[in-house]
Amino acid sequence: MKKILLLALLGLLAGGAQAAAADVKKLAQFDLGFARCEALFPHMKGHTDEAYLGLWKIQPNDKRRAELGKLRKTPAYKQALERARKAMATSTPELDEKVKQQCEATWAEAQANKPKAGK
Repeated sequence: MKKILLLALLGLLAGGAQAAAADVKKLAQFDLGFARCEALFPHMKGHTDEAYLGLWKIQPNDKRRAELGKLRKTPAYKQALERARKAMATSTPELDEKVKQQCEATWAEAQANKPKAGK
């Protein structure tokens, strides 16, 4: 199961703008994984929406954040989050290292998606 979640996170990175950003299962898996990133990297705290939208090459704005907020309140999201929590209940050093690498890659992608100054 841990491999499935890691592959899902990798899939988010590889999928780019082709996939639907509003998929509650992917959002729940991302949120849970990003919580681990926030624990490892304090500078990532509070940037979940920007990082998630950055993976889809979507500029974060109030409308997009509100959409994600609505999705996070749905029963489908809550169920998906609980399934992801159960699947990621334990960790191994190998998985922890892969998660760390994915966190760094996710952060780099989010930073690359930021609007440039003066634009």
